[in-house]
Amino acid sequence: MTELSTTARIFVAGHRGLVGSAIMRRLAAGGYVRILTATREQLDLRDQAAVNYWFRANRPEHVFLVAGTVGGILANTTRPAEFIYDNMMIHATVVHAAHLYGVKKLLYLGSSCIYPRDCPQPIKEDRLLTDRLESTNEPYAIAKIAGIKLCQAYRRQYGSPFISAMPTNLYGPFDNFDFESSHVLPAMIRKFHEAKLRGDQAVTLWGTGAPRREFLHVDDLADACLFLMDNYDEAEHINVGTGVDLTIHELADAVRSIVHAGAVVRFDAGKPDGAPRKLLDVSRIHALGWRHRYGLEEGIAQTYAWFLDHYQELRQTGRLKQ
Repeated sequence: MTELSTTARIFVAGHRGLVGSAIMRRLAAGGYVRILTATREQLDLRDQAAVNYWFRANRPEHVFLVAGTVGGILANTTRPAEFIYDNMMIHATVVHAAHLYGVKKLLYLGSSCIYPRDCPQPIKEDRLLTDRLESTNEPYAIAKIAGIKLCQAYRRQYGSPFISAMPTNLYGPFDNFDFESSHVLPAMIRKFHEAKLRGDQAVTLWGTGAPRREFLHVDDLADACLFLMDNYDEAEHINVGTGVDLTIHELADAVRSIVHAGAVVRFDAGKPDGAPRKLLDVSRIHALGWRHRYGLEEGIAQTYAWFLDHYQELRQTGRLKQ
């Protein structure tokens, strides 16, 4: 198994996103000196010809494929065509170019939404494609499943060293706090913060608060990605998470205590909950020697501090839609 050299040409596809920016920080801290990136303006990852040209010109040796169109329940239900098209195209072009131009190893990052809605918990990797998906994010999940199968097909047909990892729900610095497209935890942070600014004593959240979710700090995921690049080389995807979950109500209480301790939490049961529970079985990555470091309260506090530092910038650049 080839270890990731500090002098290797490493392409981070999606370097400005939540995960990509965390991988960039991790690579910089690790002394990796030949990091390759391309903005959306420089390279449309949905365009096979453009991606081929970029790979031919830059010759990356290792690829972290973490680019994609992402969002929460609202974004998934209102933009399903965009979610399935963008993600399927991005996965296909980068994987194919990595094959054509001899990439030594590619890590494809999926999502825990690939698993059926009513999986036995915690969810083992072999539960993939065993039952129906959660309807609120089915197009996105199908695109992510296609990415896994794409990597496996290139391994089987060409021997391409492509691996896949499935992280649980993520949060951290550089997250998306836009109500229209954000995930649950950053949306909560913003809701409680802006309620505090307005002097509101009650915060209303979607759903019943009963679903259970697992949360992983994005810096822990970045560490796991580098760990897997060095220590994992199997066709089957591997779960990445904490192995610990909590209810959305408990999550809201944790965010409330850090952001707006005086607030009262209310739930709008007329809004969708999504899947009842999503807890990953992380025994395989634990057996390899990797474990997360951030506790949830510590991670929320750090993420809120980042949000405070960038709040005015996010407002001025239009990244905090109402």
